[in-house]
Amino acid sequence: MRYRSLFKGLSTYVPGIKRFKLERSPGAFSARYCYSVWLRHLVIARNSGLDVYPKIVAELGPGNSLGVGLAALISGCDKYYGFDVVELANAVHNVQVFDDLVSLFKNRASVPGDDEFPNVKPYLENYDFPEDIFVEERLRQALEESRLDRIRNSITDFQHRDSPIQYKVPWHDAGVLEAESVDMIYSQAVLEHVDDLVNTYRSMRRWLRSNGYISHQIDFKSHGTAGEWNGHWKYADFSWKLIRGKRPYLLNREPYSTHLAILKEQGFNIVCEKRIRSESRLTINDLAPRFRTISADDLTTSGAFIQAIKIA
Repeated sequence: MRYRSLFKGLSTYVPGIKRFKLERSPGAFSARYCYSVWLRHLVIARNSGLDVYPKIVAELGPGNSLGVGLAALISGCDKYYGFDVVELANAVHNVQVFDDLVSLFKNRASVPGDDEFPNVKPYLENYDFPEDIFVEERLRQALEESRLDRIRNSITDFQHRDSPIQYKVPWHDAGVLEAESVDMIYSQAVLEHVDDLVNTYRSMRRWLRSNGYISHQIDFKSHGTAGEWNGHWKYADFSWKLIRGKRPYLLNREPYSTHLAILKEQGFNIVCEKRIRSESRLTINDLAPRFRTISADDLTTSGAFIQAIKIA
């Protein structure tokens, strides 16, 4: 067992000890990171034959920044819903990220690639600014000053019903949003943290309009809880409970095949699937008993990017 991980978990039970800092997406306060993530999802949606002009988008787990959602709004979306279990967003930083994002779009900056963000997925074949998506008229309308002012003002006033930003924290059931009201739902390295995957995928299907789609990058690695990238599957449930401690989330430890099975069960048709393979130093017999039924594919799948359409 990695004792540092155990100590972190146990410390959450001790009064007076500073709790684990809850945040995700370490680059999220960087406008270039948020710009890169949003455009990667959009470019692959184009390659998958999906709608690249979604009017209403939703993000699962924006974490400490709404920057990817702000990039979506700046690029032409009308409304953004951010769903999280813990309130982490920082308005002051989000305003700065917004201003920097506007500059990136106005300058038609290339998508920041692997040299700048080597760990950000999905990868693209071409990181040029997608001129075919952002034709001149679309970009002109999207970057109209009064429109940008409205979005910027909503960063500190997103509770208003008509605000283009709707930040829902915490969310626990599908009833927080009207059925069939969203065109696209995305997340970046979030679904590996969600405890109730069935309810989450079911909620996404309920929120999506007909032919709406999801776009998710999922990270199946141990996130530092073990020495091996897939070492979190070695822990028995009791050991894992101690490692997690009282934190509201850590990892659900579900392999890729679980997501595929739930997608099929909940009525999604996968149109894009990009797996990331990593060599495993562990064998199936090294895993805790509950994980010894996973496949060799799961054991070597360290990440995946999925886009799927809601089946009517």
